[in-house]
Amino acid sequence: MKKYQILIQIMIMICLSIGLINDQSLSQDLNADNELDEKVKVFLDENNRRWRDSNVPYSDGQLLFDIIVENKYQSALEIGTSTGHSGTWIAWAMSKTGGKLITIEIDERRYNQALENFEEAGIAEYVDARLADAHDLVKELEGPFDFVFSDADKEWYTQYFKDIYPKLEVGGCFTAHNISRSGRGQRGTGEFYDYVRSLPNMETTLNSSGGGVSISYKRSE
Repeated sequence: MKKYQILIQIMIMICLSIGLINDQSLSQDLNADNELDEKVKVFLDENNRRWRDSNVPYSDGQLLFDIIVENKYQSALEIGTSTGHSGTWIAWAMSKTGGKLITIEIDERRYNQALENFEEAGIAEYVDARLADAHDLVKELEGPFDFVFSDADKEWYTQYFKDIYPKLEVGGCFTAHNISRSGRGQRGTGEFYDYVRSLPNMETTLNSSGGGVSISYKRSE
């Protein structure tokens, strides 16, 4: 009988030890998350005004972040890095879901600035930045992707969508910047918006709170 009591006590101690280890690991993870969150927030706040002309508005970055986190997307593609504002939001979301972002930029100066910004924001490990022509690279990427953000040459939006569509997972989301409901946005955006809305398996809405973001979910193949 004593042997059984000792065995039970040992089992209880083991369980308590495992629970303590798990609690400590969870606490460490939460602390790491909190530190990263604070670092990213400070970085975005400090650069918000400086980036206003060449990157997405703060509200659009928050929109992209929310879409990714709410849907638990893990494989993101950004077409048009610029200096990394939207990429920082997307990569920050990837840190929450355990995913990674591939982002493409053709201009070397902007590409190098984006690399510095990703490092400063603390999210570089969640980014695979490519210096390349998206016209070619988007077609070559294997995928699959569950989230795409297009913010490069607007006249190519429809072609980017067609190139990535077979690699976009069902349930995935294709977003595009500078879209207006009236079609009076930058040249090429109206044609893209009309095209993607015409597809029966894509559910498309428009968020006009910032710079105009179309949000298209792939509901079936």
